[in-house]
Amino acid sequence: MRPRRILGWVLAAVVLVGGACGGSGGEKKQSGSAAAPLVGLFKIDGGQCSAAGVTSGSSFRMINPGGKLGEGPFISNGDSPCGDKTYSPMFPGSDGGLRTGVYQPEVSSPFDSGGNGATEILAKGTPFFAVRFAVATNQKDPQTSANTTIPTIEVKDGKLSGNLSAFAASWNNQHFNQGSPKPDGTNPGLTAGPTGTYDAATKKFTLEWSSQIVGGPFNNFTGVWHFEGTFQPKS
Repeated sequence: MRPRRILGWVLAAVVLVGGACGGSGGEKKQSGSAAAPLVGLFKIDGGQCSAAGVTSGSSFRMINPGGKLGEGPFISNGDSPCGDKTYSPMFPGSDGGLRTGVYQPEVSSPFDSGGNGATEILAKGTPFFAVRFAVATNQKDPQTSANTTIPTIEVKDGKLSGNLSAFAASWNNQHFNQGSPKPDGTNPGLTAGPTGTYDAATKKFTLEWSSQIVGGPFNNFTGVWHFEGTFQPKS
């Protein structure tokens, strides 16, 4: 009887240890599978030009109607300092970049007397065909007057996703929603993202999305946005 009793204890111990290990592994896998919100400042690096366009930092491009993501054809911006003028470098504004968890709305007088976008909180004004465009994130979209979702970015396994429906551009006395998804939750045409990468050790990130303009004189043109820099968590 004694050997059987010892064997029973051994088997019980094995079951208990195995169950504990299995539970621990399951919890780690479950927690690792959930996307984690990144709340704070996505501090952007200014775009650096070369003959090939913007080779590092942040930039903007625009696709002609009927074009394709990654292929174009892209509009050539005569004001771009880059060799490839389809790239327009962007530079941080007074906040240093894009904030999540809050809005960075346009100023009360969004245009100056020349039609230039006057908001320089998220990014500095970017010259585009002799007029500067400005960007902001607004609770009420200035183009459609629709309510938006507060900007969110999440990370899962080093990959970024989120909601930037509040993102908008102002240029030449006109407003253009440049969010993804759109304020109504749809992704018309080439609207896609946001996507990107995040290194938790260095807090370096890349963030990209595209947004097709709906309505107005630039209907069906698509803005392609690329931000990169360092994430600063909200303290």
